[in-house]
Amino acid sequence: MPAENIRVRSALSALPAYVAGKPAADDGMVRYKASSNESPFPPPAAVRDAVVAALENAHRYPDMSAQELRTALGAQHDVEPAQIALSTGSVAVTGDLVRALVDPGDEVIFAWRSFEAYPILVGSHGGVPVQVPLTDRFEHDLEAMAAAITERTRLILLCTPNNPTGPSLSTAQLEEFLAQVPDHVVVAIDEAYREFHDPETAAETARLFREHGNVALLRTFSKLQGMAGLRLGYAIAHPRLARALGQVTVPFGASVPAQAAALASLDETVAGELDERAAWIRGERTRVVTALAEQGWDLPVSQGNFVYFPLGTDSAEFLDHADRRGLVLRGYGADGVRATIAEREANDLLVTIAGQWRT
Repeated sequence: MPAENIRVRSALSALPAYVAGKPAADDGMVRYKASSNESPFPPPAAVRDAVVAALENAHRYPDMSAQELRTALGAQHDVEPAQIALSTGSVAVTGDLVRALVDPGDEVIFAWRSFEAYPILVGSHGGVPVQVPLTDRFEHDLEAMAAAITERTRLILLCTPNNPTGPSLSTAQLEEFLAQVPDHVVVAIDEAYREFHDPETAAETARLFREHGNVALLRTFSKLQGMAGLRLGYAIAHPRLARALGQVTVPFGASVPAQAAALASLDETVAGELDERAAWIRGERTRVVTALAEQGWDLPVSQGNFVYFPLGTDSAEFLDHADRRGLVLRGYGADGVRATIAEREANDLLVTIAGQWRT
């Protein structure tokens, strides 16, 4: 091999590595993957059919404007199609927000722990990550986040329900926080797990978006819709920010199959099927959390499709304990372990494994 004398950006040496959920080993043992917050259901039949049909045109570039999909999403969210900004998952939309808003040395505030990609996206584009510790109940400390705002703050990321810990923000909490944020600072409310929230208590983020010119909402098709492998997410943004996101996003990021699948998922019949799946996952989460509480576990209140075990330095041992019994979970260093609400059999195994750990 020839010598490599290229120079990469110095900022890369300080970036943490993104760690994907560990796959289940193929060793003959019955194993379940509960490490990536994926849907336990495959895409609905109509979505699969739409993807297959779309492959007939895979030799053509997709509609870069994704006009049909953006029109449908605009109607769903009662905004203009131009206010929908698409990219390859909500994580990519978050990266677009950083590129559109953050100059070198500008600050981006987010809770920690929260979504693992946040510090990578911010640091890789020259921004300064400002990580505000969660409370002792693993919730956003909005008072501390408001106090962290400086003249260099350009973006605040609020993940609700928070990944990986699970708690969510209420309408009242968001209203009080937004009242403290300067109107030139964008507050992006990352709602990747919104569909799993108790519908009766979910925050009124659509209203907050209409009332605040600096609020953007982030959504994804990766979770409930079962399209993680197709990579599609979007922002709902006010016109000036939406235009800026369109300027910096990767061209043709929303592929032909992904656009077709997303459109099919918005069909009334398919949407009803997805609502039933969301209700099933919420029910399973309640069943699992109740069983764990009976074992003596005191876990954060989760509104996502996962539960979080704040095990601290015991996290690695618990991960190994679960893995040896056929369940792959997601570890977060010496902080904790996240378990996705997956197939019923996987959820049963989680309860059994957690009970064995405590005895």
